[in-house]
Amino acid sequence: MIDLASIRKILVIKPRAIGDVLLSTPVLANLRRFFPAAKISFLVEKGGAAVLSGNPWLDEVLLLEKNAWSRIKLLARIRQERFDLVLDLFSNPATALFTLLSGAPIRVGFAFRHRRFGYTIALLPRGGEVHNVEFNLDALRALGLVPERIEPRVFLSADERAFARAFIEKHNLAGMKKIFSSQNTPLIGFSIGGGWQTKRWLSAYYVKLGKRIVEEFGASIMLLYGPDEEQEARGIADGIGAGAILPPIITLRQLAALAEVCHLVVSNDTGPMHIAAAVGTPVLAIFGPTRPELQGPVGNYHRIVRNESVNCLGCNLTKCPIGNICMTELYPDKVFEEFLQLHRQIEERNRDRVNVEKYL
Repeated sequence: MIDLASIRKILVIKPRAIGDVLLSTPVLANLRRFFPAAKISFLVEKGGAAVLSGNPWLDEVLLLEKNAWSRIKLLARIRQERFDLVLDLFSNPATALFTLLSGAPIRVGFAFRHRRFGYTIALLPRGGEVHNVEFNLDALRALGLVPERIEPRVFLSADERAFARAFIEKHNLAGMKKIFSSQNTPLIGFSIGGGWQTKRWLSAYYVKLGKRIVEEFGASIMLLYGPDEEQEARGIADGIGAGAILPPIITLRQLAALAEVCHLVVSNDTGPMHIAAAVGTPVLAIFGPTRPELQGPVGNYHRIVRNESVNCLGCNLTKCPIGNICMTELYPDKVFEEFLQLHRQIEERNRDRVNVEKYL
């Protein structure tokens, strides 16, 4: 029997990637609910640390660096901390070893191959059965806890929101209101990246979609991109022409702040898709080789678009032997139809809010 009352220090391990780290934040929210006085630490690589900044469910972030000496020093610090509970939500050989050597009396991880050696509780992974949020929450269920389904969150600072406001004002955009109407020009974000080439919708299709949204809604299209995607983003912005906004290369936190002021974001399956959802912006998510029921955006006002005529959806291939037809044959007209559906959902939500406010 585990004495949960004895738990005072907790370490959560999820080194990468941005979306995966963000989808683990509901674990932090539940840990804070179950152990309000505990010190909660998170072990993560630098790339994923940005989405954890300012998170009130967390006390500290420990950076996992690549060189061996830094890892030895980090392990010494972890052992010195004397954690009572370690949750390894990644469970690869390195994190399983870190978990084992932490010295924590309670060590929870997933029984992938031989890696169960690192854990006192090794649970069967449900990665191909449930959404990644539920997969992560299974670590709490293994302790006999009943977690709540809390949505992933990115917590923005006042300075980050001020950056977004200044950008909006500079470009005379009306994104702050997040309402489609004849008095308010919508601001639409396009998140064009993707860790795999097979997850990327074609740039030419983004151009056609952007042109149509600008033409029919008088909208502004803001490109949301990372440093390695600047050339592609610039090409899409140039292709759309009037109405396209290309921010300078920005930090991940600034990208989150700009996503927050968009009416909605059209995105490939990528980290910024989850960031947009985690700041409360509706997302139209484009999926192909990955499965939205496992990795899709979390929340009520999101919509998935796929090429349903393809029978190999969700193949999980990083290289496609048949020409990546889940993306190349997902045409802009189809995505625009789904955009309209999400637009109507947002309008209905906003009308409902206005009607409720009349009686408050």
